[in-house]
Amino acid sequence: FSGVLAEDVLRVLLELQETLAATTAWAPGAGRNVSLQDVCYAPLNPTAPGAGDCAVSSVTQYFQNNRSRLALTAWQDDGKDQGTVDWHDHLIYCV
Repeated sequence: FSGVLAEDVLRVLLELQETLAATTAWAPGAGRNVSLQDVCYAPLNPTAPGAGDCAVSSVTQYFQNNRSRLALTAWQDDGKDQGTVDWHDHLIYCV
């Protein structure tokens, strides 16, 4: 994997998403600061969404937008092949 699917790029993307999710801006019309929760699409909790409720379309969703899950490895023995699987294998399996 290379380009936008390189692990370092995915880590930077996760960091950017976290920064954007925490960003607020003053909305003069509302007379208050607004955040992602005020403007996001949250189909599972539309009346009172939290940052985790906002629908995000991103390759990092395959890892639940979580660095620890991106870093996970596991031993796999499927009867023919054995070895360590990581985020590459998880992504291939999902897509």
